[in-house]
Amino acid sequence: MTPQTFSLIFLAMLALTTALRAWLALRQLRHVRARREAVPAEFADRVTPDEHRKAADYTAAKTRLALVELGVDAALLLAFTFGGLLAAFDQFWRGVFDESSYNPGYAHGLTLFASVGVAGFVVGLPFSLYRTFVLEDRFGFNKMTPALYVADLAKQLLLTVLIGAPLLLAVLWLMGAMGSLWWLTVWATWLGFNLLVLLLYPTFIAPLFNTFSPLAEGEMKSRIEALLARCGFASSGLFVMDGSKRSAHGNAYFTGFGRAKRIVFFDTLLDKLAPGEVEAVLAHELGHFKHRHVWKRIAVMSALSLAFLWLLGQLIDQPWFHAGLKVGAGGTAMALILFSLVLPVFTFPLAPLMSWLSRRHEFEADAYAARQASAFDLIAALVKLYRENAATLTPDPLHSLFYDSHPPASQRIAHLKSA
Repeated sequence: MTPQTFSLIFLAMLALTTALRAWLALRQLRHVRARREAVPAEFADRVTPDEHRKAADYTAAKTRLALVELGVDAALLLAFTFGGLLAAFDQFWRGVFDESSYNPGYAHGLTLFASVGVAGFVVGLPFSLYRTFVLEDRFGFNKMTPALYVADLAKQLLLTVLIGAPLLLAVLWLMGAMGSLWWLTVWATWLGFNLLVLLLYPTFIAPLFNTFSPLAEGEMKSRIEALLARCGFASSGLFVMDGSKRSAHGNAYFTGFGRAKRIVFFDTLLDKLAPGEVEAVLAHELGHFKHRHVWKRIAVMSALSLAFLWLLGQLIDQPWFHAGLKVGAGGTAMALILFSLVLPVFTFPLAPLMSWLSRRHEFEADAYAARQASAFDLIAALVKLYRENAATLTPDPLHSLFYDSHPPASQRIAHLKSA
């Protein structure tokens, strides 16, 4: 393949993917707006017209912002590649570290990644600020203060340096030292790292951002402990997270594996749901555990990452891959960055496959919850969460097919009623 041919293929796929994303967003806007005034019949007795309109307006506002971000992201990708920004970063750091074009070192690789990360952060920061302090605030969800926002950014940066930099250094070393099968050793390292993070996250990482308190004694804790006993689930504790200091949205989840498993409730969730409804929500989460959904998703992502790393192994020494994206011969770090940047352009049309898998898991977890708790309590909890989180009850089906990991509300509730 010639560089010119690959350039045309990349530009065509970028145009196709961007146009597809924009079309889906516009469909979502039209679909939600057209149904703004009419609450679906199955929710009419539990969702008021004002609440339904708020959800429609919230969804429309998020979709409009996503459209702007879409254009900016496409422009940034073109700036990195055809605009010469990556090539400029590359040449600058080679000059700083006095490295040749054919033998860039680890310092070059780390700083090149850092430059791309900083550029992406600077471009994305206005959107993050607007989303947090304007959009979420307008609809009554934001509880974040500027000081807390800055503190979160500082902690994320610290974690990136302390955890991400050594991992990246290991990957770059493996890519240079392991010969033609480097992609296999990098994959094994990546997989081990993710499992380690999964093990350490509940105890060491999550507490850096939130306070976790043991669930208080009472009816709710008794019901939950009885549910855990019925389901044969052993955890290291039941915790309440102070999610309300950042957002009014509510959720519940379990995290970790082995003896590090924790069940976590947002304090906002406990404020909104009755004990039976909380039990049903937890039963749904336990359904994911019982059906081994976490491990199945890890297996799928591991297989995909192995395939992608193998593909990068085939591309890394191809001159047309680098030249077609206007960076020249940039070494292993440049190849890894380029591959990370352009891969989503080619894989987005496959998004419905991952959404389908996730939705199937949600239906299985709902069915498990209906057996272990009350389907009616889970329905009541879902309606409350949709209402309190201003989640639209009328998403565009095609947009939902690409983006939504959970089935639409009407489908989930119909499935639970049949159970």
